[in-house]
Amino acid sequence: MGRAKRNAKAGSRVVTWETVREIALKLPKVEEGKSYGTPAFRVGGQLFARLHQDGDCVVMRIDPAERELRMAADPRAFFITDHYLDYPWLLVRFSAVRKSDLRDLLGDAWRLAAPASLVDPFGND
Repeated sequence: MGRAKRNAKAGSRVVTWETVREIALKLPKVEEGKSYGTPAFRVGGQLFARLHQDGDCVVMRIDPAERELRMAADPRAFFITDHYLDYPWLLVRFSAVRKSDLRDLLGDAWRLAAPASLVDPFGND
């Protein structure tokens, strides 16, 4: 196996649920808990991200227009199942997402769920 192939495999393990956890807990007033029996994050009591039951991806809140753009741009990393068709949620595959994209998406998910009193000051930093 060539070096590039080994690096690609190693890179696929860079993003994990622990990566999500590290990013989410840096956001203001985040509460760690459970949703549907899996680890999850809330702000102001509102869910914004949770580990999907398959363990291979994270489910996060997203603006529906942004969801369509993300899925079209990188369907390997971003997708939905029939269950999420009518809901503002996106599945993000750990093995395919870049950490920078994950960070942006989690920040956006947090903003969508957070009370306005938290979002306004945070958005102006």
